[in-house]
Amino acid sequence: MKHNITILLLMIAALSMSVVMGAGSAQASATVSQADEPDAAQVQVQVLVDYFFAAARTGDITVLEHFLDAGFPIDQRNSQTYTALMVAAYNGQEAATDVLLEHGANACLQDKRGNTAMMGAVIKAEFNIVKRLYAKECNANLTNNAGMTLTEFARYWGQSGALQQASLKQ
Repeated sequence: MKHNITILLLMIAALSMSVVMGAGSAQASATVSQADEPDAAQVQVQVLVDYFFAAARTGDITVLEHFLDAGFPIDQRNSQTYTALMVAAYNGQEAATDVLLEHGANACLQDKRGNTAMMGAVIKAEFNIVKRLYAKECNANLTNNAGMTLTEFARYWGQSGALQQASLKQ
């Protein structure tokens, strides 16, 4: 049943994208009041984005792989500016984190606060995930909006020792 829902949603996404792409000049002449209201295609696309992020949050590998195999953008951001990798890492979903990394998710992207997937994993003390993310080479001097590097961020959250151990056990 879950597989059928996934296929149906992916088909809706493809149809929605073709409708959005084909609307071109019709959308350009839309009034301001119409532009403020999401159309059916936008709503369907948002449903798919939400479903993709729910799969990352809950570790539903099958659904993630269906989305990714269908060409869903792996570094798609949600309304909070998180990527699926950030959501999976923060929620302790090791297998989902692995699938996203294997499909090329960018571990160095930052959310609206400047935090990365690894910073999210540090907050939740998900050090098996931190080990996986350490394999991705991000700028060690990358700072969040509070001006903290990963090391400073871990110290702030009381995770310095665990972060150091995780970095040694790659």
